[in-house]
Amino acid sequence: MAGETTLTELFAWGAGGWSKPILIGLGVTVACASIGYVFGVVLGLGVAFARIGNNRFLAALAMLYTTLLRGVPPLLVIFLLFFGTNGALMWIARGFGFTGYIEVDAFTVGVMAVALVAGAYSSEIFRGAHATIPTGQFEAYASLGLRPLVGFWTVILPQMFRLALPGLGNVWILAMKETTLLSVISLAELMRVVGLAGRTTGQPFVFYGAAALIYLVLIAISSQAFKAIEARMRWA
Repeated sequence: MAGETTLTELFAWGAGGWSKPILIGLGVTVACASIGYVFGVVLGLGVAFARIGNNRFLAALAMLYTTLLRGVPPLLVIFLLFFGTNGALMWIARGFGFTGYIEVDAFTVGVMAVALVAGAYSSEIFRGAHATIPTGQFEAYASLGLRPLVGFWTVILPQMFRLALPGLGNVWILAMKETTLLSVISLAELMRVVGLAGRTTGQPFVFYGAAALIYLVLIAISSQAFKAIEARMRWA
């Protein structure tokens, strides 16, 4: 009974409880992952176009980007962005005569880090999806007299998204997991909140266990959502 009372007190909503801070941290986690993921998918699509295009310079830059971002640990990407972005902005500002200190907030850095990593992985997924589309599909829209750009957007791109969807679901899960690293730059996301709660109450196992359950539920819901979208696109 005492154990139940202790858990009730730990996860109470009011003063002394941690349910509200955990919920806020969860909101920060989902927001950062969602915004970064959307930007990452858009970026990945653009990088994929550069890889499959005829411009060798753009293709080389795209390959360099994907190689670096997939090869460098996400934690290092976060540190480079956190310290490098601030330094770059101050260097630019000094060129305009501004001598104060400029700091990019942790949430913005988190979104950028998630977007860059998600973009690198999603670009390869899009490129693979493009490669699996039968050549006859390209010949089909050409035979209908459609211009290449119109044919690509109306015939090829929808098929690319349908083929890429399972992989993009994995990228979303990767984005969710990457947000757990953002506590190192003091972003008050879920892992930082439960870490603080564990240290404050002396019950780290309870709060990290709760965080594990929350992430499992989020990923389970996300997986079912992507499966539903995939099924819908398959029959569309």
